[in-house]
Amino acid sequence: MSQSPFQKFTNKKKNSAVKEGFRQEKKKAKKERAAYFDKVKEEKYQARMAAKNPALAAKRNDEKAKAVTKEKISTNKDGKPTGKSTKGNPPTGIMPLNKYLAHCGVCSRRDAVTIIAEGNVKVNGAVAKEPGYKVLDTDEVIYNGKKLFVTKNLQYILLNKPKDYITTTDDPQGRKTVLQLIKSATEERVYPIGRLDRNTSGVLLLTNDGDLTQKLSHPSFEIKKVYEVKLDKLLTKNDFEKILTGLVLEDGPVLVDSLAYADSKDKSIIGIEIHSGRNRIVRRIFEHLGYDVKGLDRVMYAGLTKKNVERGKWRYLSEKEIRLLKYMNASKVKEKK
Repeated sequence: MSQSPFQKFTNKKKNSAVKEGFRQEKKKAKKERAAYFDKVKEEKYQARMAAKNPALAAKRNDEKAKAVTKEKISTNKDGKPTGKSTKGNPPTGIMPLNKYLAHCGVCSRRDAVTIIAEGNVKVNGAVAKEPGYKVLDTDEVIYNGKKLFVTKNLQYILLNKPKDYITTTDDPQGRKTVLQLIKSATEERVYPIGRLDRNTSGVLLLTNDGDLTQKLSHPSFEIKKVYEVKLDKLLTKNDFEKILTGLVLEDGPVLVDSLAYADSKDKSIIGIEIHSGRNRIVRRIFEHLGYDVKGLDRVMYAGLTKKNVERGKWRYLSEKEIRLLKYMNASKVKEKK
């Protein structure tokens, strides 16, 4: 029998290819829309700057035009444009101020927004309070009296944090910080991803990679943590079920991913897996039910464990671990979009 009646179906795209096409078009439209509103916001900001200081505004516009030209094209040995974009190269040219601080190893992009809003950053001698302020290669950015430079030597350090150390970069009260434990690891300025309170021990990741910090801190990536909890008394079966079913705390409901008795002979030692990043969430779960948390140890964070790392010691992440972190749960975020 001739197959000619079915020839018109042979070149049809698969459903998966069609869906992917729609996803790419939607993604492109979102990107274009975001770029448009960023441009409008930047124009309004530049207009305000021009009204305050016309000479500085004119100088920045000239520098911006040069930076954009440099970003769009590169030249060959003969001086002719190659048409190749340099946009994908690591951070030079124009970028938002909060992103610039992250690439300089100051903090995450999210924390940078607060630092900028508080007026702690100066650009070319003037206080900048807009996180979206576009920084050029020629700009001088000052934070805490020091000029910032984009970090190219990225560091990833896993620390087995002991008690009585706080997870801040410095402390006005003179308490011990986790940076004192890794001072021999790197000369780069690194900072902790997330926080463990003073009396909590276990896995803590420190880095100067602002993009990774932003990702692991964002709720949409659902980064899982596993804790071992030591209570002041045995956890009853009734309370065990309440935690699994879900509790409502003062800042809203909370669900755990998994709960188990870590020691079959001692029901005061509990293993809990959770992806919420809310402040002191594990302690508050048990305190809500009338328990006192005597010990809290994070045994896993984003797939990383403290295996073979003694308390108070650290190690560098392997290339494989870094790669897994950067692509962790990316498919979940795409599905939500």
